[in-house]
Amino acid sequence: YFQLAAEDHEWWWRSFLCGGSTGLFIYGYCLYYYYARSDMSGFMQTSFFFGYMACICYGFFLMLGSVGFRASLLFVRHIYRSIKCE
Repeated sequence: YFQLAAEDHEWWWRSFLCGGSTGLFIYGYCLYYYYARSDMSGFMQTSFFFGYMACICYGFFLMLGSVGFRASLLFVRHIYRSIKCE
């Protein structure tokens, strides 16, 4: 709403990135988990863990980003539909 009030009509990128930033948080937690909690060591375990987790977190980024975009789109459509032009 604040972006639309400031006439920033490129709200869709911010809505996608705000929703998708959860995927970045999950990847950050994977870093913590690997170094603090797991007993993994070696090049192959490290590369497989971070490679697979990067793919999974990218999927979360796209999925949650699209959810954030759709929610914002529905909100914007609702706002513009309620405007009375007479």
